[in-house]
Amino acid sequence: MTDSASDDPVSTPSSHTGPDGRSRSMFATAVRWGWFGFLVLGVFGYMASGLSTTDSPTEDFGLDRSTDSSTPLLDSDASVQSVALELRTWRDAMAQRVDRVNTVRNRELDRLGQQSADPADWMTVCRRLSLALVGSGMSLEDIRTLQQLPEDVREAAYVQRLLDDKRFHDYWAERWTRSLVGTENGPFVVFRRRRFRYWLAEQIAANEPYDKIVSDLITAEGLWTDQPQVNFLTVTFDSNDGQPDPIRLAARTSRAFLGLRIDCLQCHDDFLGNVSLGDIQSPRAGAQSDFHQLAAFFSSAKNSGLQGVRTGDAEYQYQYLNATEEVAVEPAVPYSPELMPADGDVREQLAGWVTHPDNKPFSRAAVSRVWALMFGRAASGAIDDLPLDADLPPMLEQLADDFSKDFDLRRLIRTIAASDAFRADSRASFVITQAHEDSTAAFPLVRLRPEQVAGSIIQSSRIKSVDRDSSFFVQLQKFGSTNDFLERYGDMGEDEFKGGSITITQRLTMINGNMLRESIGSNPIMNASAHIDMFSADDETAVDNVYLCVLNRHPTGQEREHFAGRLASADQRSQAIEDLYWVLLNSTELAWNH
Repeated sequence: MTDSASDDPVSTPSSHTGPDGRSRSMFATAVRWGWFGFLVLGVFGYMASGLSTTDSPTEDFGLDRSTDSSTPLLDSDASVQSVALELRTWRDAMAQRVDRVNTVRNRELDRLGQQSADPADWMTVCRRLSLALVGSGMSLEDIRTLQQLPEDVREAAYVQRLLDDKRFHDYWAERWTRSLVGTENGPFVVFRRRRFRYWLAEQIAANEPYDKIVSDLITAEGLWTDQPQVNFLTVTFDSNDGQPDPIRLAARTSRAFLGLRIDCLQCHDDFLGNVSLGDIQSPRAGAQSDFHQLAAFFSSAKNSGLQGVRTGDAEYQYQYLNATEEVAVEPAVPYSPELMPADGDVREQLAGWVTHPDNKPFSRAAVSRVWALMFGRAASGAIDDLPLDADLPPMLEQLADDFSKDFDLRRLIRTIAASDAFRADSRASFVITQAHEDSTAAFPLVRLRPEQVAGSIIQSSRIKSVDRDSSFFVQLQKFGSTNDFLERYGDMGEDEFKGGSITITQRLTMINGNMLRESIGSNPIMNASAHIDMFSADDETAVDNVYLCVLNRHPTGQEREHFAGRLASADQRSQAIEDLYWVLLNSTELAWNH
């Protein structure tokens, strides 16, 4: 009889029996549960961060305080005061420019007989800065960090934080790209809009002088792939048989870089007195030849195939209105020809003329665009319609004069951010009229652009700032949600400073849209609503945290009492917090810069 006991799996000795096997099994189990516990603690630490104070405003705002890495950055009041001292030094370095701008503003208000609104509180100013520079509201993390600093330096600290943030570089690159190459994808193969935007973001990150950026665009050579600035030229290939289109480039140059709308001169002379050119001191009516002589500069840009755009001879012909045949048109500038350099090829000469420090329209156009990005609207009229013989508001003239000395975009932004006009409240003890907003006596009420609405919704749903340090999943979710939201909410395209009332589609997108629902849902890993529910000490603290996340301000006493009572009486506090989020995100206050 065959013994089958050895074939019985039940009776086979296990490799884990015995003291050694049990020890290994217990050790493996402990390692697995220990690793799981570590992950849980890490997740909860991430979720809770920002609901209290952060550890290091010096790290968050890029301030180098100490070379001794063993010394805690904020271990005493002395370290905070050191940071404050450095910030005050930076702020004082700008004082002279800011004082000049404020003096001009006060003089103009006196002339108009208008009273200025009082300065806004620091949270309101910082929300304006965040909307202007990165396209979203502040994070709770940023607010907690700023609260550790003396109140008089919080705005300066936040400006520094944002200007060094990749979100600023990317956001302003996109805003500026729209004015330079439009919002469409352009001609297939020879145009790379994304490459152009990335290049522009790199220039802003490196704080390249504005005149150098513009000069690089006008004189660009090479392939559109390895020389991204060439895309400023190749975006026009589709309208000129695969060559740069001088007419479109002349129109874009005059609008984007000079703030002059001379497009109508393409077809005829100025019969209505809308375009003034010639001598700035004694302008004349624009002529059709002015436009085409400007376009002739770009006729030297040639598409040479595998080598991309190269500079050749300027060969431009055009048949003027009422003429019987085409004539050769020589390159010439429409005003102040004495500013054009004598050396270089024709595009280099044009770049030298456009960016000349004494070419006032160049500085005025740049300041006008930066002002519009900061305030959400143009200072006067259209952002790219600044007639040669018309004066800008006095503050902008002063800013343009200062800007022409160094063409430093960051310094211009800091000057505007520190000015009394930017820091003025949008409310006052007197009745604020449109005239007060136009004269900068009060900060204008401006509806947020679609991407700012999307950015504010996404940021309000996170305790920490949604930036380059966020996880890949968070950034991917932001990218997908934003694109989907803008498709439904609508994008203004190039004309992004055009005012208008909210549409029914936009209101329905806010009320029923997927982005809002996903942002406020009780997701214990991702969403701030769940984190606030879990980690806020009491109902009043929860209400305060929700207001800070969404509206970037503390609730009033009445608001705090009302909503804390709603949370206390709710069957599920988490659902009540989601409802509060929904109410605030759909409020009028969120949708406006103020």
